[in-house]
Amino acid sequence: MVDTPHIPVTGGCLCGAIRYESTQAPELVGFCHCRMCQKASGGLFLVFADFDGDTFRFTRGEPRYYRSSEIATRGFCPECGSPIAFKYDGDTGPAIPVGTLDHPEEWPPTWEHSGIESKVPWYEICDDLPRTTTEESEFLKDARERKARESPTSSPLNERNE
Repeated sequence: MVDTPHIPVTGGCLCGAIRYESTQAPELVGFCHCRMCQKASGGLFLVFADFDGDTFRFTRGEPRYYRSSEIATRGFCPECGSPIAFKYDGDTGPAIPVGTLDHPEEWPPTWEHSGIESKVPWYEICDDLPRTTTEESEFLKDARERKARESPTSSPLNERNE
């Protein structure tokens, strides 16, 4: 990270139809290797920055949201298709792909590699960050608990990685 990162933290999609800002730094920055993040990003993993909902806002345009699981939605630009946000139901703020930040170099991952069971075998992780499976994810556990409280008679989640 640079000595003085840009605050507010700003970014947007490829075509510029969506812009956002946060008046505070991300709460955490981490990797996700789960199959859903691989497919949603088109990459081997997704690096995301998690923002507090009270400090984050869209300043131009709004993402279109896709319900990617029973407990999460993914936002993308309706014009260019850029992935722009991920949010578990009940979270206060979104997780934003670091590649959409105006200054991604200022926010290196410091949290963990989650969804490690889906990491492609020929990609070697070259850092000492913790590694967890999707099922071990605290975010996923919290989202499932919120879902269970909202609808205690709901069916169990399917086997897809959230």
